[in-house]
Amino acid sequence: MKKSLILLFVLIFSANSAFALFGSKNNTDDTEGKGYLGTLPNLTKEHEPNEPSVGAPIFDKTKQFHSVNELRPIPRDDSSFVNIILKPDKTSQYITDLNEFILMLEKLYDSIENREDVQKFAAKVYFFNKNADYFRDKYANKPESFFISYQKLLELSLRAKTVSNLRTEAEKYKPYLAYSGNGKIYNSANIDQQLDYLKKEIESVIVVLKEAE
Repeated sequence: MKKSLILLFVLIFSANSAFALFGSKNNTDDTEGKGYLGTLPNLTKEHEPNEPSVGAPIFDKTKQFHSVNELRPIPRDDSSFVNIILKPDKTSQYITDLNEFILMLEKLYDSIENREDVQKFAAKVYFFNKNADYFRDKYANKPESFFISYQKLLELSLRAKTVSNLRTEAEKYKPYLAYSGNGKIYNSANIDQQLDYLKKEIESVIVVLKEAE
């Protein structure tokens, strides 16, 4: 009986020693070659790129461009804006008026050149004279009245009126020319000569008007 207890004790002791021996070996194998198993600090945290921040809009909402309430008045009192942005037309009213007369005189010149009848010629002269009268009164008391273009234009108006009256009277008195002492004034040769003089004057005045500044 005593021997049996001793034998049982030896067997139990041997089993525990073997378990401890092999268990310790297995634990060593599990961690071998794996390095440090503890918790390391996050060294890359300081080097991570910052997330882009989303900027807040300056205005709460987009304003409509064509909104009447949002349009700013034109700074017409600002000379830089008026002279650069608006770019005012530097052509004076006087030059504009002269340009209109150039067109009238060119048509009157063509009427003489094409030997239009008395009625058409007289109509063009009448239109020219009416505009010349208005032009004379418009600039009579202004510095423009001393310009050569102003003076030449009014002189031409009187000359054209004289020739137009001559042609009209010649047409009216044609049946009586043979019995009148004024027949020489109203004959075709004299009228043609007067028309030729007028045509040359028109050419000269057109040049003056085009050179006016």
